[in-house]
Amino acid sequence: MPQKLLLGYDIGSSSIKASLINADTGELVSAAISPVQEMKIESPQSGWAEQHPETWWQHVITATKVMTRKIFPESFEVAGIGISYQMHGLVIVDKNHDVLYPSIIWCDSRAVDLGNDAFLKLGSQYCLGNCLNSPGNFTASKLKWVKDNLPDIYSKIYKIMLPGDYIAMKLTNEIHTTISGLSEGIFWDFEKKDLAEKVISYYGLNKDFLSDITPTFSLQGKLTKEAAVELGLEPGIPIAYRAGDQPNNALSLNVLNPGEIAATAGTSGVIYGVTNKNIYDDDSRVNTFAHVNYSQDKPNNGVLLCINGTGIQYSWLKQNILDNRYSYNDMNKIASNVAIGSDGVMCFPFGNGAERVLKNKDINARFSGINFNVHNKNHLIRAAQEGIAFAFRYGLDIMKNIGIDFNIIRAGDSNLFQSEVFREAFVNTCNVNLEIYNTDGSQGAARGAGIGTGYYASEKEAFRGLKRINELQPDKESVDKYNSVYEAWKKELLNLL
Repeated sequence: MPQKLLLGYDIGSSSIKASLINADTGELVSAAISPVQEMKIESPQSGWAEQHPETWWQHVITATKVMTRKIFPESFEVAGIGISYQMHGLVIVDKNHDVLYPSIIWCDSRAVDLGNDAFLKLGSQYCLGNCLNSPGNFTASKLKWVKDNLPDIYSKIYKIMLPGDYIAMKLTNEIHTTISGLSEGIFWDFEKKDLAEKVISYYGLNKDFLSDITPTFSLQGKLTKEAAVELGLEPGIPIAYRAGDQPNNALSLNVLNPGEIAATAGTSGVIYGVTNKNIYDDDSRVNTFAHVNYSQDKPNNGVLLCINGTGIQYSWLKQNILDNRYSYNDMNKIASNVAIGSDGVMCFPFGNGAERVLKNKDINARFSGINFNVHNKNHLIRAAQEGIAFAFRYGLDIMKNIGIDFNIIRAGDSNLFQSEVFREAFVNTCNVNLEIYNTDGSQGAARGAGIGTGYYASEKEAFRGLKRINELQPDKESVDKYNSVYEAWKKELLNLL
């Protein structure tokens, strides 16, 4: 009898990850990633960031085929599919479901001024009190940019989607979204618990462009024959879950209740804290969105701190300064040969577009304090990891100030959290306990599908197989050392703002 498996996709801006987990044990059966090297982000103009949605789909196909080749096809049956995706991107299609323009993705800055103007005109009381955010450079503002600058394309729009909605459309030929997804685009009014009509009206957007709402955990269509042929799967598999990458990362770590905190450090770095309150930062340096288990009766929200330039900075250093001569593991070992503080070298990892945590300023990345007679690549590598940890601390202090309180953060065993140097810097700079689990976003999406199909009778069942594999605690001596370096880093940062 074939074993029941759950399939999860994580649609990132660097790569597409696919995972199959055993539905009964929660254990990982097979996984694949495509492409092996990071996907390119196109930047036709300074501050712009685009990817073509069809590229994501082709990598979904590749990852699926590589993953399923590793196991005997007659030995398994896929019981459900879940989707995690890069947040805030804009995908626009016509009536034939053809993409009209490359996706304007999360780190694109072209709509910042439009969002800032909207915040002033709509007023902080409405934007923060009802939407919990400034419109900023989120999806609604990106659509307004298309309306103003590409009127011919705007006139052909049938529906707008988030990246995960697009992949779900390719799987099912149906177009839907979720409340969580609408909130990340600043299309949701948390006070009225309905569409943010004032934002839509102010921007002059066509409300019919928005997709029909489906619950995050629910039957959201079935795999079509056409998509099944491309993927090498059986048709009719239910798509039963979709969520933005950060709410999904929280789900993957069983972070579902107020007071629980998740972290990730992929292309961007994120801290995500769950609350049952409509809280916000007056300067929108951190953002509040509906969590995966948000409902009328259980209004759980996620407060999200995003640092655009974390993994992408480390990748840039690897490729452009080190010419790919070292693996990430090599780089992490090299960094461990340098003392805390990198002998005075400091790194500011803000080179991937306007940073919300810096009030949407784009100050670019930089190293400082380099002495040609003292420093070498070792110092640059360590300073890069420490700079990312310091950026996290800067944002965590903002989260604490608006009422997010915590002493334990959970993260998956992936990306920068696999580096001993980074984990040490993070734990002691932020003065928090860190728990590392054997999971990632694609496995979380698979578990979400198990909940959405009803395969799991409870959330507890969904997290069988999730194991804590490491736990780190700050120690006073290291906390004091890192704090001293952080204060110097912060002083220099404030001089740049």
